[in-house]
Amino acid sequence: MADTVDLQSILFEFIGGLGIFLLGIKYMGEGLQKSAGDKLRDILDKFTSNPFLGVLAGALVTVLIQSSSGTTVLTVALVNAGFMTLRQAIGVIMGANIGTTVTAFIIGLNISEYSLPIIAIGCFLLFFFNNQKINILGQAIFGFGSLFFGLKLMSNGMAPLRELEFFHELTVNMSDNPILGVVIGTVFTLVVQSSSATIGILQGLYAEGAISLHAAVPVLFGDNIGTTITAVLAALGASVAARRAAFTHVLFNLIGATIFLFVLGLFIKYVSFLQASLNLNPEMTLAFAHGSFNIANTIIQFPFIGALAWIVTKLVPGEDITVEYKSKHLDPIFIQQSSTVALSQAKAEIIRMGEYSVKGLEETSLYVMTQQEKHSEMAMQIEGALNSLDREITNYLVSISSGILSEAESAKHTALMDSVRDIERIGDHFENIIELMEYKISNKINLTEHAHEDLHEMFDLTILTVKQAVKALELMDREEALVVVQKEDQIDKMERKFRKKHIIRMNEGLCSGSAGIVFVDIISNLERIGDHAVNIAEEVLNDSQ
Repeated sequence: MADTVDLQSILFEFIGGLGIFLLGIKYMGEGLQKSAGDKLRDILDKFTSNPFLGVLAGALVTVLIQSSSGTTVLTVALVNAGFMTLRQAIGVIMGANIGTTVTAFIIGLNISEYSLPIIAIGCFLLFFFNNQKINILGQAIFGFGSLFFGLKLMSNGMAPLRELEFFHELTVNMSDNPILGVVIGTVFTLVVQSSSATIGILQGLYAEGAISLHAAVPVLFGDNIGTTITAVLAALGASVAARRAAFTHVLFNLIGATIFLFVLGLFIKYVSFLQASLNLNPEMTLAFAHGSFNIANTIIQFPFIGALAWIVTKLVPGEDITVEYKSKHLDPIFIQQSSTVALSQAKAEIIRMGEYSVKGLEETSLYVMTQQEKHSEMAMQIEGALNSLDREITNYLVSISSGILSEAESAKHTALMDSVRDIERIGDHFENIIELMEYKISNKINLTEHAHEDLHEMFDLTILTVKQAVKALELMDREEALVVVQKEDQIDKMERKFRKKHIIRMNEGLCSGSAGIVFVDIISNLERIGDHAVNIAEEVLNDSQ
């Protein structure tokens, strides 16, 4: 019975400590991330022009958010969106592995005795101040304290493990068979989905003397492999490029673990030397082992980034279809040389933006009809691309306007500025429709078959209208623009007609009030998209007068 109580105590303290530790990591990471503002994606986007800068950017962002999985998931999203190439992503992933070692060094400070006062300070800043910046600081401090308090509970819970015969035999087996240690580390991190947590547990076990250095180091390698599961899950259903980026994370850590297993004896001698020469505590010893492994692994594999990209391209076949956020035609050199050419380049980019808006509408229509998330995800990526292109094109046009423009060029400049705004607003409206559909799905709201037929008909007309508006702008075709005006009038009449039909269905009890609100809001957004399409067409008609 005593053994049962002891085991229960071990289990409760360990699980409770792990929960508090994970909460601490989450709060500290979120607090640091909020302190950094929304610049994290910009850091990854702007400072990845070459793989070396990518490594630095990946390490920096991971230090800020205290999660290599978070950085890798963000990288996968950027690759999926077309912000980043696979080669750039590999550098960031390498950097993320280095950045995540900071958590182990924080744990190595071993200030668990002060964890409760630190938590108290964090709570004080969170609950007694209305200033957002102070609250964010309080969140980070609360997370920092919780991290150490969770470690202390886990450590207390794990202390009796060294007395258990089963655990002693397991650690001996891991010392004799390092591959077993790698497997255990991998599986445990797959379950917990936080290498910081599993390495923290490993540091606690080593500090308590429950595991030897020979057994702990292979587990540490496995922890690095297991943390890749988060990125793999994030890439499911994403683009081919995103899946390749996620698989690169797996491959990078697998190769690293394999290399270091071959030189395990030398590596352990190196770690033991550091421990003795620097007089490191057990937690800090494993922190140095973790940091050395990831830095050395990056140095070894960095020259082979091209080869890694080639390998994952072969292992994850398929056509790479992504939405490109960055402009293709906006070369600043044209602004200095010729405002006419610069305006033409801006127009070419606006046409590309318009084609994206058509694609986004088509994906939104498919989402409304099928409720498949892949369509909503693609539409939202396109909406993000529209916002990004809107900023780039607007800035480019503002730069053009700082020069001397003829009357005709000035009129064209104004028309292009208006068209950019209209296309961007189309993206906002199909984003609204996606949000309405998400509300409909989450609240289990059902639309009638007649409502779906009406939506399908109105989507088809709206998509065709936007497509013709973009074509009219591209060719400056007056006849095409007049067709857009006619179709927009049809959209207005269709919206009024379908609204009345749906009110009748509601009155007859064929659909609920919630369904009525969703339906009416969707067709209202489609009607407004038609308004923006006709605005684009009117720019063409005004130019041809």
